[in-house]
Amino acid sequence: MSTAQRKIIHCDCDCFYAAIEMRDDPHLRDKPLAVGGRADQRGVVATCNYEARRFGVRSAMPTSLALRRCPDLIVLPPTMEKYRIASKAILAIYRDYTDLVEPLSLDEAYLDVSDCTQHKGSATLIAQEIRARIAATVGITASAGVAANKFLAKIASDWNKPDGQFVVLPEDADSFVAELPVAKLFGVGKVTAAKLHGLGVQYCRDLRSWSLPDLQQHFGKLGYNLYQLCRGIDHRSVCPDSERKSVSVEETYAQDLPDLAACQTELPALFAMLVARMKRVQAEDYIHKLYVKIRFADFHQTTAECRGSSLDESSFVSLLEIAFARGQQPVRLLGLGMRLSGAEQASTTEQQLVLFAN
Repeated sequence: MSTAQRKIIHCDCDCFYAAIEMRDDPHLRDKPLAVGGRADQRGVVATCNYEARRFGVRSAMPTSLALRRCPDLIVLPPTMEKYRIASKAILAIYRDYTDLVEPLSLDEAYLDVSDCTQHKGSATLIAQEIRARIAATVGITASAGVAANKFLAKIASDWNKPDGQFVVLPEDADSFVAELPVAKLFGVGKVTAAKLHGLGVQYCRDLRSWSLPDLQQHFGKLGYNLYQLCRGIDHRSVCPDSERKSVSVEETYAQDLPDLAACQTELPALFAMLVARMKRVQAEDYIHKLYVKIRFADFHQTTAECRGSSLDESSFVSLLEIAFARGQQPVRLLGLGMRLSGAEQASTTEQQLVLFAN
């Protein structure tokens, strides 16, 4: 099937963690709410509701900064088991329509509904029904984007948030993409956006005047993606089987660990957490490498790794010494992890970014 014939839906629940908390405690509605870590433990906001966003609170923002922007902000600790239960119910709804479901997180997924027969194959009506079922059965709202490829569907799902839907018809795709700010393109962060702006590129229509060799000269491998995406080209398929590439644990400390000895003291607890997580996702037969991650007090980050086929605490001790020697200063964050071979097929819905202090 060609890309032009595809019907892709990107579904994304609105402020998922916060929405679940508001569902379970209606008194929290209409109040600024965040889910995340405590300010006195260097916690970070995992998500927040739209009332909090009006004060400038955002995901991945330090909780301490969020409270300065919104002194009345209610901060709740995450209840992951409750979120996972809701996620399973949402995924079950998606799979009533297609087996081609690619979860990106607990609350977000791509669906390829090109061959669906419901609603006579109308992706627009399927997306509407999915959102209605999520609201009725899970008790939260979701937004959706509908388009001929993953890139456009992802952009579209954010167009009418919250509790909205946007469709990019194939005949409208070219003009739609031309007016997109380049900051909307995958892989364009603040630094790359600033570089593009400095080159006089604000919108995708500006970027289209650049040749592929020129883009690759200025942006390396990213240049090819920029060339494709500014034209709305995305050939990626929806992949229901997503391979887990790593398993890790990390801790951000309320007080910096002052030296190597202090880091070594924390190692056994982190190692025990990693072993428990490895067993939960059944990854013990797929270990390929071990690594230690350190973020120093000045926010410089380094990772030391070695080959290994099993968890060995002594290996992490050696890696910790190597990593710490690169900074020789107090440590803000310490993490342990393992990289996996390609055979391990753990679900992406179990992979969570560490967005808040434990």
